[in-house]
Amino acid sequence: MTQALTSMIPALRLCALSILVVCAGLALDRAAPGILLSEAVAQDDKPKKERETRRTPALRNKVYERLAEAQVLAEAKDYAGSAQILNDMISEDGKRALNSYELANVYNLHAFLSYSKEDYAGSLRYYNLVISQPDIPLAMEINTRFTVAQLYFVQEKWQQGIDALLGWFDMNEKPNATAYVLLAQGYYQIKEYGLALENVETAISMHEVEGKLPREQWYNLARFLYFDKEDFDSALDVLNTLIIYYPKKQYWVQASHLYGEKKDEPTQLALMEAAYEQGFLDRSSELVTMSYLYLNAETPYYAGAVMQKGFADELVEDKSKNFELAGSAWAQAREVAKSIPMMEKAAAKSEEGELYVRLGNVYLDGDQFSKSADSIIKGLNKGGVKRPDQARLALGMAYFNLGDYDEARKAFRAAGKEGARRKEWQRSQEMARQWIAYVTSEEDRQRELEKDLF
Repeated sequence: MTQALTSMIPALRLCALSILVVCAGLALDRAAPGILLSEAVAQDDKPKKERETRRTPALRNKVYERLAEAQVLAEAKDYAGSAQILNDMISEDGKRALNSYELANVYNLHAFLSYSKEDYAGSLRYYNLVISQPDIPLAMEINTRFTVAQLYFVQEKWQQGIDALLGWFDMNEKPNATAYVLLAQGYYQIKEYGLALENVETAISMHEVEGKLPREQWYNLARFLYFDKEDFDSALDVLNTLIIYYPKKQYWVQASHLYGEKKDEPTQLALMEAAYEQGFLDRSSELVTMSYLYLNAETPYYAGAVMQKGFADELVEDKSKNFELAGSAWAQAREVAKSIPMMEKAAAKSEEGELYVRLGNVYLDGDQFSKSADSIIKGLNKGGVKRPDQARLALGMAYFNLGDYDEARKAFRAAGKEGARRKEWQRSQEMARQWIAYVTSEEDRQRELEKDLF
């Protein structure tokens, strides 16, 4: 889960950068000389400090023309030429000739040039110089403060970004949802998960109230935070929303997993089935999980079919345990012909004898008695058999069906001895006695038949 969220962070960072470009872009408004775009993109909602009276100095035409010239060079990616003009304007003599608003615009464009060269530290330094100028337009200060916060986040200076963003929030009556998400991301990075959840919930609620669809990344951040606090119901609500509006494999699988955490296996299986039908399940672990869910739901045929197709499509890993699962599922479904090849592969890949004994039992069910006896003996010789008493009972049955009564009795006697070793195996001791008696009676019956025939 954490890995999924970590992979989301670069996307959120790109989102922040895209906002930054809008805020930092300094194309001059040709229709209204003296007003920069940084003013024009201010919040529509009236900020708190608009009640303040600010007497902003004018942007004089001569200064405007130099800024426009630098702007044209910047748009042409001649950053050195643009910077030269700006440096001339704030040289020792030039700087004294500029008022605070004019200086703010020079620093603003300088900040954009630094950002364009991915010099984020330099860009941040210039934007802070913008803010430090007295009596700049309030809209310009608000936008610049937001940009400063984003630049801290871009540099992964999370606490400084949070502090800057909180200052920006303090200047706005109604901050937008994107700002709340940015703040939530910052809190997430410093592991203040409660505050992160509070802010991303606010952002999601704002969009939903306005009839807008919140972004997929917002839901994902909320989902992770709910999961971290083990609020599985809320996490499932988010996942169900993601399935509806952003239908992807990961959401079906994650929702199924959460229903499993809640011990709701029918719903867990239903979601896995839906994902399977859409072709989303393409990993061995997913198909194996689905097969186990079918077994738990007492539908072994479907469990076997999922594994069979998974092997055919080369999606299920070629491991003993997986072949064993497929073979067991087919055996439970009474599909012996399909179970045998799976159990043969499982046994061949196993280092212990347990699977050879199980294969012997499948052979026994399929009336392949000679193979059954050979497989069980091989398993017993390899060792690691969990229930040797039951293995020897099956071996005795195989010999009995082959008509080898002496070997059958030996196997049943050995089963009885194994059964006597442990209290919980005593039933095998009783079954061994019954089988020995039955073998003897069957042997006597056949002798009588032979006498009648001859």
